Amino acid sequence: MKHKLLLLLPLVAIGLGKSAVAQTTIRQDAGIKQMCDEVSSQNIEAIVRKLVSFKTRNTLSDTTSKTEGIGAARNWIKSEMEKYAAASGGRMKVEFDAFTQPVSIRVDKPTVLKNVLAILKGTDPTDTRIYVVSGHYDSRVTDVMNANAVEPGAVDDASGTAVSMEICRVMAKRAFPATIIFMAVPGEEQGLNGSAHMAKRAKDEKWNVDAMLNNDIVGNTHGQDNDLKDNTHLRVFSEGIPTIDGAGRGMDSLALRRANAAITSLINNGGENDSPSRELARYIKETAERYVDQLDIKLIYRRDRFLRGGDHTSFQQQGFTAIRFTEMNEDFTHQHQDLRTEKGIVYGDLPEFADYNYIQKVARANLSVLANLASAPAAPANVGVTTSGLTNNTTLKWEAPKQGKKPAGYYILMRETINPYWEKKFYVTGNEVTLDYSKDNYFFAVQSVDAEGHESLPIYPKPVR
Repeated sequence: MKHKLLLLLPLVAIGLGKSAVAQTTIRQDAGIKQMCDEVSSQNIEAIVRKLVSFKTRNTLSDTTSKTEGIGAARNWIKSEMEKYAAASGGRMKVEFDAFTQPVSIRVDKPTVLKNVLAILKGTDPTDTRIYVVSGHYDSRVTDVMNANAVEPGAVDDASGTAVSMEICRVMAKRAFPATIIFMAVPGEEQGLNGSAHMAKRAKDEKWNVDAMLNNDIVGNTHGQDNDLKDNTHLRVFSEGIPTIDGAGRGMDSLALRRANAAITSLINNGGENDSPSRELARYIKETAERYVDQLDIKLIYRRDRFLRGGDHTSFQQQGFTAIRFTEMNEDFTHQHQDLRTEKGIVYGDLPEFADYNYIQKVARANLSVLANLASAPAAPANVGVTTSGLTNNTTLKWEAPKQGKKPAGYYILMRETINPYWEKKFYVTGNEVTLDYSKDNYFFAVQSVDAEGHESLPIYPKPVR
C-alpha cells in the first residue's frame, strides 16, 4: 500500500555550519541520558592506571606472572568484567576467546592470545543483531618486538580498553532487545591479531554484527607539533567503498561476486559516500552529539589515519560495518616510544599525559550510540528507489525488518549531493513514499524508528523497477 508523506521534521541540525537556519530539537531518551551520566572519569582513570601497573602488555610478554605482563593484564580485565556481569541478572557472560597466533613478521613464536569478551545478551529472542565495542589492551615501545621493556600504553590503548570496560560496567545493569559485546583484544600492535581472529569467528559463525565501534588512542587532548589543546572534538574514521578481501579471507566465489556487484551498484548510483560505514559515522555524529555536551564529532572520510590501521579494519575485511574513534590531535612523543627524557621532553605513553575527562566524553559517545542502536528496531529490508519511469520526484519502497520488534514508523533521510550530513527527515508509517524531490539532485536513505524515537542505522536504497 502506498502512503504519502505524513510529517516533515528538521533533522537535528548538528554540524551544518553557520548557514543552517532550521531550529534544532534535541530529544533525549531519559534512560540513555542516565547511563551517560553514570560513566565516571574516576573509574576510567583507575582502569588506565591499573593497566599501566602491569609494566608491559606487549603481546609477546610474560603470561605466567600474576602482577606483570599481558597474562596478568588479561586476567584482571576478565575478572573486572565478571564483577560487572554480576549486576546483569544472568544476561551477561564473560569469557576468553583464546587462539594460537602462528609465527609472522611480528610474532616470533607460536603464541596463545586471548580476546576478552563480555556478552550482554539481548532480551528479544527474535532479534539476532549484535553490536561490538572494542579497545586493544596490548602495548609497545619503539621496537615492537621488545617484550621486556616498561611499556605503559596509557593512551595507546589503555584509553580505548577503559572505554569498553567502563560502559560495560554501566550497561550491564540494563536490558536491550539486541546483543552488545564489550571487547578487549591483544595483538593489535603485532598486526591486528586479536581482532582478525574475532572478526573471522563472527563471519564463520554467521553472527549478525550490525556495527562495530573501535576505540584506539582516545585519551590525549594535546597536539604535539601544532600545540593545540582540544578536548571538544573526536574523529570518526569510516571507509567509503567497502573493503573486499576475498582471496585472503576465505570468501567463496559466489560471495565475492555478490560483494563486487554491491560495490558496483553503490558507485553507479553515486553512493561512494554512502557505504554502510559512512552511514554509521553519520549516525554516530547525530546520536553522540544529542547526549554528550561539548563534543563535536568530526567525520573523517578515510578508513583510518594516513597509511595506518586499526582493529575495525579486521571487521571491514569480513564484510561488517565498522568505524574507528581517535582523538583529534595526537602527541607522537607519547606513542610507540621508549621511556626517556631528551632535551627536556619526556617520551613515553604515561598515564599523566591522558585526559580522563575527555575519555569520559568518548565513553559517553560510545554508550549513547550502542544504547540507541540496541534499543531501536532493526533496519528496514530491501530498500529501493523506483526507476520505472523518468520523473522529477523520488519514490522509495522498503519492507519491514525481518526480525525483532515492529517499527512504529520510518524516517526518510534526505540531503543534497554535496552535503556530508542528512538535512531533512520525513516520517512515514507505510512502506512506500513519493517525495517531490528529484533522485538526480538528492541522496536518500531509510531507517526504522520506534515509538520512543530510537532509530536504526540508515539504509541507502538500491534501484528497483
